Amino acid sequence: MEEEEVTTRPERAFDRDWTQGSIVRNLLSLSWPMMVNMSLNMVGPTIDMIWVGRLGPASIAGVGIAGMAAMLVMAAVMGLMAGVRAMVARFVGAGDVAGANHVARQAFAVSALFAILLAAVGIFFAEPIMDLFGVEADVVAEGAAYLRIMFLSTVVMAFRMTAESIMQASGDSMTPMRIAILFRLCHVLLCPFLVLGWWIFPALGVSGAAATNVISQSLGTVLGLWVLLMGRSRLRLTLRGFRLDFNIIWRILRIGLPALVMGMQRNLGQLALMWFMAPFGTLAVAAHSLYQRVLMILVMPGVGLGMGAGVLVGQNLGARRPARAERTGWLAAGIVEGFVLVASVVVLVFPEGIVNVFSTEPGLVEVASAFLRIAVAGYVVLGFVAVFQFAISGAGDTVPPMIFSLVMVWVVQLPLAYLLPRVTELGVYGIRWAIVANMVVGAVAYTLYFAMGRWKQKSI
Repeated sequence: MEEEEVTTRPERAFDRDWTQGSIVRNLLSLSWPMMVNMSLNMVGPTIDMIWVGRLGPASIAGVGIAGMAAMLVMAAVMGLMAGVRAMVARFVGAGDVAGANHVARQAFAVSALFAILLAAVGIFFAEPIMDLFGVEADVVAEGAAYLRIMFLSTVVMAFRMTAESIMQASGDSMTPMRIAILFRLCHVLLCPFLVLGWWIFPALGVSGAAATNVISQSLGTVLGLWVLLMGRSRLRLTLRGFRLDFNIIWRILRIGLPALVMGMQRNLGQLALMWFMAPFGTLAVAAHSLYQRVLMILVMPGVGLGMGAGVLVGQNLGARRPARAERTGWLAAGIVEGFVLVASVVVLVFPEGIVNVFSTEPGLVEVASAFLRIAVAGYVVLGFVAVFQFAISGAGDTVPPMIFSLVMVWVVQLPLAYLLPRVTELGVYGIRWAIVANMVVGAVAYTLYFAMGRWKQKSI
């Protein structure tokens, strides 16, 4: 009955068969809203940093470290959603809308329990997490205040990301983009009022930035659930006949847990980098925090196109069209590489102008600009990692990306980040070159595995 209700509605743009027609047109049509969406997802942390930057280096460093810890939670949820996206895409590609709806309902049950557990851990361990980095007491205080509130938003964030993943995997990328525009607009407008105490609002400092995230994420969650429950997207969810299906839940986890491990350990690696950076002083930590924000802005369009490629790969495999799935991945990688090459030139030529958006303190501008110039050597291969990671995971083959990520972080990046400042005269810049090495090794590994094509035989 549920499938009949869905198929008798008038056809909408996202009801099209994405496994037919021009690959490039489908890729761009599905992916550009994801690019906008992912870029908007980074607007929150970036806006936080812009206004927190008015509070001084300690606030910048504290929010930078806390923001990375919060990203660890987001990466865990995104990893878990890899299983949801792969299964929904396969069912939709095979024409089984009822099956896709069933997977979607189980996804909300999984994300609810997972988010509650993560939130509980973060709330009680905010200060110990900050203490791990050996930074000054004022940095710990600022970061813990921000982090504790951010962890409180885990549940609403997880539900929003679940709704977003379901819609995108089904072939509807426009609706999540519209929702992202609305709740991020709320974030942009509200943040300075709560951070700096404009108008009738109290000056909450870094806590105001975190509170803005909670409010905006809650708005996005409400809108996402409304869309799915009211049938305003390709899938329409109801509670009619709902039951926990442990077979489906296990299949979601079997695909999602390796992606979860990959995302969390990669962010743990980022936290370890910050720990290596801390002995070089607050300016180095603040410069690394600003670099992370710039990287997020640059990588998000690539991630958006990679996510679109992952959806098309999954749907094409569901429709038993593996050759078309492979061609989609190569075309997406080529498009992203074109973008990152242009962006790399801009960063190389205008690093000081980019840093000045966040801070005009001369010492910080000098160090952060040098960081950005070194980073360009890794940016030029970013497209291969961003696209092929999502394309392989979109096929449900999440174990190889997990292995690659473990090697990139724990065998290449962190040992080099520890050794280069000590055995060379590079100092803190040795850490930056370790990050470049990580990107290059990852690009080679993902490209070779994608070319092998073993992911096309993955059964989910």
